[in-house]
Amino acid sequence: MLKLNLSKLNGFIPQDYLPARQEALAKAAAMLADHSGPGGDFTGWVALPRDYDKEEFARIQAAAKKIRKQSQVLLVIGIGGSYLGARAVIDLLCSPNYNLKKKDTPDIYFAGNGLSTDSLLELMELVGDRDFSVNIISKSGPTTEPAVAFRIFKNMLEERYGKEGARERIYATTDKARGALKGLADAEGYEEFVVPDDVGGRYSVLTAVGLLPIAVAGVDIQALMGGARQAMDELAQGGPDNPAWQYAAARHALYESGKRVEILACYEPAFRFFGEWWKQLYGESEGKQGKGLFPASVEFTADLHSMGQYIQQGERLMLETVVRFDKAHCAISIPDDPENVDGLNFLSGRSLAFVAEQALRGVTLAHVDGGVPNILLSAPARDEKSLGALIYFFEFACGLSGYLLGVNPFDQPGVEAYKNNMYALLGKPGYEEQKAVLEKRLES
Repeated sequence: MLKLNLSKLNGFIPQDYLPARQEALAKAAAMLADHSGPGGDFTGWVALPRDYDKEEFARIQAAAKKIRKQSQVLLVIGIGGSYLGARAVIDLLCSPNYNLKKKDTPDIYFAGNGLSTDSLLELMELVGDRDFSVNIISKSGPTTEPAVAFRIFKNMLEERYGKEGARERIYATTDKARGALKGLADAEGYEEFVVPDDVGGRYSVLTAVGLLPIAVAGVDIQALMGGARQAMDELAQGGPDNPAWQYAAARHALYESGKRVEILACYEPAFRFFGEWWKQLYGESEGKQGKGLFPASVEFTADLHSMGQYIQQGERLMLETVVRFDKAHCAISIPDDPENVDGLNFLSGRSLAFVAEQALRGVTLAHVDGGVPNILLSAPARDEKSLGALIYFFEFACGLSGYLLGVNPFDQPGVEAYKNNMYALLGKPGYEEQKAVLEKRLES
């Protein structure tokens, strides 16, 4: 389904870059398949498109239908992997302007991913007096940003609908057996969905974490899972023809040649939050032990007029991966201008998609000539099946890449550092000694 073009890597890495890593890739793929590698307890996503909980999947669809019927707004409260995947899919399949479009599904807003007072107040104003529901997503419950937002909107729900009415509008996606949010959901009687024990947050978009809000937006989650299942079956076949093996090997070879930044680019503005999801996936998976490509993303052609100069002639520390969707949703033809004031009549009758394709081809050659190796990943269309395959491709390639790099791609120990400092400075019980040390350091 997906097509990988690595022809623009010639001259940047040795021709035997894949054979030289084939044994390591086979070992990495085996560790993913049998959950035996570092972090193996968090590789449940590998077979998820086949082995997902069908009963819960049906409950997700039913809950989405209920939310669409009773609410004009759904607030999705979560941070990191608890919201990026859902937003990426909704933007790509429905539109970044989803909330502005005429539709028969609720507006969907994302909260709990920051601590801005102004942003939260604006969100409360956007909800206004409309009927709304909340999907709170947290494995444990006490993460500060979503926990604070949930307190505020839970209070807003209870003031508007009463405790009983609020209970019918709160959906908790959390651990199946333990944690603060699980305890609260059990006590209050919220409908619950499970964050699987063996799936980490950044790999969780194809679980209830992502699927509930995605389904509320009217996306066909059955087709999404079908695309992921097809990619799973195809990528399970190891060897040099496997595109995930090729991508992981090429990235690793480029990293060893001195590249330090990978730019993910796309010519669709709706791709922006997919780039944000991808950055978390690769940043948290590879960025440890002083290793890893730094993941960045750009939107073409807009960013060619801002970041283009650096990409073309700045430090030669980057590689570029470009995602292309082969078919646009519809065609727009460029009209003829009898006056030809802008000198563009040579494009009269051409489709805008044709112009974009030539831009992509021209940019690729320019960047390669400027010393930026390019990888092109093509998907058939911006539809559920293609996007499910794209999600799985990047997840699988990320697991392979982490093992090639010699790190555990399924932990994120560095994330806890800022959390512990914040807890201490906020005065959380048990952090008193650390608070005194930090405050002294800040005063010096």
